[in-house]
Amino acid sequence: MNRKITFWNKAAERITGFTKQQVLGTHCHDSLLKHINKNGALLCVNTCPLAQAITEGKEKEAEVFVHHREGHRIPVLVHVSPVRNSFGVIIGAVENFSDNSSRSNLLDQLEKYRNLSLVDPLTDLLNRRYLEVHLQNKLIELKVYQHSFFGVLFIDIDFFKNINDSFGHDVGDNVLKMVSKTLKNSLGNDEVVCRWGGEEFIAVVQCDSFYSLFSKADLLRFLVKQSFVPVNGQMVSVTMLVYFASALPSKAAPPGPVRSEP
Repeated sequence: MNRKITFWNKAAERITGFTKQQVLGTHCHDSLLKHINKNGALLCVNTCPLAQAITEGKEKEAEVFVHHREGHRIPVLVHVSPVRNSFGVIIGAVENFSDNSSRSNLLDQLEKYRNLSLVDPLTDLLNRRYLEVHLQNKLIELKVYQHSFFGVLFIDIDFFKNINDSFGHDVGDNVLKMVSKTLKNSLGNDEVVCRWGGEEFIAVVQCDSFYSLFSKADLLRFLVKQSFVPVNGQMVSVTMLVYFASALPSKAAPPGPVRSEP
């Protein structure tokens, strides 16, 4: 089966930003949504949940990241059910997906921070002032409870000056917004990412080992690499360096900051 998309409702438009006119008639393996899993693997070729549901005749569910129309990545929960005709033959499938972002219930809190001048106006991320207080609180928790372990990721967009020089500062601002949304959508409820300044960001994330911290850094780096800003028919994307340090038990922590790069 060619997996052509024949139905696209308002909820799908709201979650992805793509309209019915843009999606209908395309195929799920086209380059529009580009499903990837939490390990960074592209799903549309060999491990597509929709293709598996059709082939195996069973319902499938998966947590994936899809490409939003504005360029950033968003997490969605996908549930696929095969569709049969009156003879019991599978003729297609219905894919339902819902916003899986842990940030959807934090809008009121974000508005409160904005009123306290703790939100960066360009990216809508929490700012450096908030981060400094947040890190102090995390260190106090670690000292008091001895088990509130966490990691700090210092994120730097590669060659960002080239984006501004080649495409202008408006495009540069859109790239910063794209990176910010991808990072924010990829973190859990108890994790936070802030704009440190310029093209630099800092995320404070949960981790229980050096490996889990490295995996988180690698996932964020991959998701940003797979995001882009459309500019005059061209897809402008960036890569980033991630330096990270951990507040872990001495046996689980590396000796110092470590760097993850493309």
